[in-house]
Amino acid sequence: MFGKAGIVLGVAFYLVREERAHISSMVLFSEGNVSEKEIVFPARRAAWIKQKIDIAKNQHMDGINIDIEQRVKRKSSEYYALTALVKETTEAFHKDIPGSQVTFDVSWSPECTNHDRCYNYTGIADSCDFVFVMSYDEGNQVGSKCIARANAPYNQTISGYDSYIRMGISPKKLVMGVPWYGYDYTCLSLSKAHVCSFAKLLSQRLPCSKASGHQVSYKIIMNSETNSLSGILWDKEQKAPYLEYKDTNGTFHQVWFDDPRSISLKTAYVKERGLRGIGMWHANCLDYSRGSAAQEQTKVMWEALKPK
Repeated sequence: MFGKAGIVLGVAFYLVREERAHISSMVLFSEGNVSEKEIVFPARRAAWIKQKIDIAKNQHMDGINIDIEQRVKRKSSEYYALTALVKETTEAFHKDIPGSQVTFDVSWSPECTNHDRCYNYTGIADSCDFVFVMSYDEGNQVGSKCIARANAPYNQTISGYDSYIRMGISPKKLVMGVPWYGYDYTCLSLSKAHVCSFAKLLSQRLPCSKASGHQVSYKIIMNSETNSLSGILWDKEQKAPYLEYKDTNGTFHQVWFDDPRSISLKTAYVKERGLRGIGMWHANCLDYSRGSAAQEQTKVMWEALKPK
């Protein structure tokens, strides 16, 4: 068999068209590499689908979310096989588990910008209930300058949805995914204009990518705000917050993330363009302790997902 399976709980999808908040019930989360030896054979796809349906039934789940994130060349055998996998999974789940939901995770843009994921996006969207657009980890730079930047810049994020819609995918098939985490970059230099230059990763395919920073959850970022040099700053061009601090070795860091202000801008777009809804990755990035500050931070992050 191919891929890994797990459970995803309580991912919030605020369904704009229904004008109410809906917390999704428990669905099977299937991720992992899909080798061409597996996915291109109908019998092996069928066996994989049966396995997932059996798990979903045994654990009383309400559907499956497919998260592949594998490189696929346009018009290749894998390109068509992946579309067939989604279609066959949807048909089987709808038949065996009435009312179930089958969704597929796609990159922030359909332009093969994220690790060459050149999928049949229109075919996949037509074949499942909706696609969850992972509008984060957009910081893959190919230029010569390695400069820290937002995880999900507003204009770049929105351009991805415009591209999906232009290619013929209905807004009602698109759920926007926003990040509840950011990236911490170690600065080789930090200018007075708040430009953080970081070292290239010579072993990486994209040496100036987000891989130069390390991922950090929103709750950790908020806990470190009081010790920062800058407090929370706002980048007008990228419409994203960031902060700066100095570590115990005296090295400067810059942390880029999303907060209620940046997320609310994206929620407004969801409502304006009539997307199916908005969700996040992932709920555990918030602080659910009983402290008053933590409770307020968590409350406003959830509220930011509600269309006004």
